[in-house]
Amino acid sequence: MDRADALAACNRSLLRAFSRQTTERLNDRLPVRMALSWLEHFLAQNVAKEVRKDSLVIRRAGAALASAGQPGAEAVRELLAATHEIDKAFLRNVAGIPVGIVIRHDEIEPIRRQRIERLLQVAYHILQSGQTAPNLRSALQGAYPRAELERLIQDLMRLYAQETRALSQSLHMPMLLAPLRDRLTRTLYEVMTEAAVALARQAAAAVYRRAPAQGDSVRLK
Repeated sequence: MDRADALAACNRSLLRAFSRQTTERLNDRLPVRMALSWLEHFLAQNVAKEVRKDSLVIRRAGAALASAGQPGAEAVRELLAATHEIDKAFLRNVAGIPVGIVIRHDEIEPIRRQRIERLLQVAYHILQSGQTAPNLRSALQGAYPRAELERLIQDLMRLYAQETRALSQSLHMPMLLAPLRDRLTRTLYEVMTEAAVALARQAAAAVYRRAPAQGDSVRLK
């Protein structure tokens, strides 16, 4: 496994932990339990979508570094275009839930572009640091001080939460659940931002070899 693959695997672990913590918090906050079964499926497919997107971004950063270049506007445009195909697969995978989804790219893409740009920059810097580091943990430590790493992870997770909020606002729910959509969207965003703070702290602690706080840990190689 090369360093870009290792970073993509670490990011996958982080996103899955984020999704698990979000689901756990929703269990305590949602007013209607009947919504949870399809919502958990929606969130699981959503995180799978984000893992695929982020992996493309990280590997693009690795390819740029290998060619002694830096990823720029063209890379961002190509990555944005690639996310449309991932969106199509996402819609197929959630077709069985009792809601309709129409992805409004004009509303989502400004957030998605910002997240791609930020992750591309962060991944490039980490992989650049990794050229002289013995492992991914050392590469992360060399790239960012702990406080800055925690802030960057939190920012990336919040952008993920913002994109998920925009997506949830596109849900067409059955009549029985339709009055809950706004509350559901608001609650989902609230718990995701709370989870972002907690998980960023845990991830930074894991990188700097201190035991993470209660909750999911992040695997490093």
